[in-house]
Amino acid sequence: MKHASFDISGKIAFVTGASKGIGRSIALTLADGGADIIATARNEEELKELVSEIKSMGRNAVYMVADLSNTKEAINMANKALEIFGRIDILVNNAGVSFPQPALEVTEEAWDTTMNVNLKSLFFITQVIGKKMIEQKKGKIINISSQAGIVGIEDHAAYCASKGGLILLTKVLAIEWGRYGVNVNAVAPTVILTPMGERAWADPEKRTKMLEQIPIGRFGYPEDVAGVVLFLASSASDLITGAVIPVDGGYTAR
Repeated sequence: MKHASFDISGKIAFVTGASKGIGRSIALTLADGGADIIATARNEEELKELVSEIKSMGRNAVYMVADLSNTKEAINMANKALEIFGRIDILVNNAGVSFPQPALEVTEEAWDTTMNVNLKSLFFITQVIGKKMIEQKKGKIINISSQAGIVGIEDHAAYCASKGGLILLTKVLAIEWGRYGVNVNAVAPTVILTPMGERAWADPEKRTKMLEQIPIGRFGYPEDVAGVVLFLASSASDLITGAVIPVDGGYTAR
């Protein structure tokens, strides 16, 4: 009898936004699960530290510096990763930005940067790597969305629009690519206590108001998300595609 396995030994995982917070935890968790890691972000020093830590775990790791607000740069990075490694088994689209602003005050620059990083560059990276996964007849794509892609969050118009778009993109790709053995799923976290999360929810009144809406009674930590990503990256999730898994302490259950 076959048993479910979370072992991803021998797999190559590409993680965007890997230098800190959720992305860093995901990269380390996937490495712990047996995968070799391609890590990308803007901060080279933080990437170097991450790669060093992964190598100390006995896994292979490399980093690539890229700014995903520039779509051409993002596409070039994805192509370069495939040239170097020949294949990618797991793609985790984690990189994201947020500029909390009331809808009446959202600037065009903030809107465009949010969409470029959270949705546009993400799609074209996925397109490049997805073509290879289709050739391989196998692959796992995990998109890090947000509870803000499921329900509206005050002062997050651009962010909600980008994360809601990511959820529907996940569903479309799951439908189109499932026949080729490619699974595409999304994870939708609540507030996660990363540097970006701390900045976005620094206001005590807003923070308390949000926390009161989470039945479990706490914000998340990066490892809360990373564990779900490991499951979706493993063979234990082979029948799951087009799904959105909230990691939100029950926020969207209301």
